[in-house]
Amino acid sequence: MAVSAQPMPSTSTRSDARPARRARTVRRCIASGEMRPKEELIRFVAAPDGTVVPDLAERLPGRGLWVSPRRDVMARACARNLFARAAKASLRVPDDLVDSVERMLTRRCLDLVGLAKRSGEAVSGYERVAASLVAGRAAMLLAAVDAAEEGRRKLRALARARGLDAAVVELFTAEELGRAMGHDARVHVAVAPGGVAARLAKEIVRLESLRGQPRQEDDGQAPGRRSPEVR
Repeated sequence: MAVSAQPMPSTSTRSDARPARRARTVRRCIASGEMRPKEELIRFVAAPDGTVVPDLAERLPGRGLWVSPRRDVMARACARNLFARAAKASLRVPDDLVDSVERMLTRRCLDLVGLAKRSGEAVSGYERVAASLVAGRAAMLLAAVDAAEEGRRKLRALARARGLDAAVVELFTAEELGRAMGHDARVHVAVAPGGVAARLAKEIVRLESLRGQPRQEDDGQAPGRRSPEVR
């Protein structure tokens, strides 16, 4: 005798649903005492000779000593050698540690712009950048700090008109952007959505914080700090 198949009872569990967003790992700044997501801080470690060295990639062995990327906070950590206090060890802080971190962050940002270019995820030149915006292919816009204000203002206005939440990033010179893109000086660069843009956004937030240089809205006023949104 044929037996009709009966529907199985639902065994849906949380694992069947969309996974919950993973909690962000937080660390305490040794200078301010503030707890923040670790991607918003700078990690330092002690070298074998006791020198404090930056570990921006968070890969070096040893106990991490985390500091806010704000220049005044980092300067205070250096001046008072709060690294030694946190590590409970005798450590030496290089005189140019803060400037070294800024140079390293700048290099990391520009290297990622170059990676985006080689991956076909970045274009330069006002017309190509504007076309990327209109087509919805721009997650982040970079404008040279030494470019004419009129061009930067137009780009900010165009980004806002197209609904791009992140303002134009103005941290690098035309020469720096040009080298990153493998050309002569470049004034405007657009980076497409994706993993490279997400990594670049993280580094830009830290560099902006260190320089105390928030991005400008299209009316020329500095907004509250926010991360470049990458969709």
